[in-house]
Amino acid sequence: MVGLIGKKIGMTSMFSEEGKNIPCTIIEAGPCTVTQVKTLESDGYSALQIAFDNQKDSRLSKALLGHLKKAGAPASKKIVEISFNSDFSMGDTLNVDLFTEGDFVTVVGNSKGKGFQGVVKRHGFAGVGDATHGQHNRLRAPGSIGAASYPARVFKGMRMAGQMGNARVKVENLQVMRVMSEKNIMIVKGAVPGAKNSYIIIEK
Repeated sequence: MVGLIGKKIGMTSMFSEEGKNIPCTIIEAGPCTVTQVKTLESDGYSALQIAFDNQKDSRLSKALLGHLKKAGAPASKKIVEISFNSDFSMGDTLNVDLFTEGDFVTVVGNSKGKGFQGVVKRHGFAGVGDATHGQHNRLRAPGSIGAASYPARVFKGMRMAGQMGNARVKVENLQVMRVMSEKNIMIVKGAVPGAKNSYIIIEK
């Protein structure tokens, strides 16, 4: 397995050979610098630490800046660890050429936050269908949430109103439709989590 940090640019559509309109997402993928190679012997597990998206040196702590400079990497906005099964060394640059058209990738990102939402929007409840006999304010209500004196509590996991979105989401088996190496751009079939310009992790 190998991966890149990317940035969601937006959405577009492409036409298949059969003339079908396919919704797609444009991703700026890499270049990422390998800032640390973790091994089973020294760290207890194998992983690559990679950095993406340059920024001012003054915005990082001296410790983190020194860690990046050790690998010859510039000050970066996003640093993550990915699993890998290939040979890479500290200071190597990973770019969108890791992927080819037709590959299937997994994309991980933070979904858009939707704030505090009720059960109709959050869980797809139907509410009370027919408002009769004075049911003037029950159209979007959750209904009963438990029994009476036994068990005398609400079970954990009960679907109720609450915070919706702003959670880590993984979408698997998205097909790579096009790779544009000169612009560090890849286009994948379907939607990926997050708003425009949000960071995502693409793994193969």
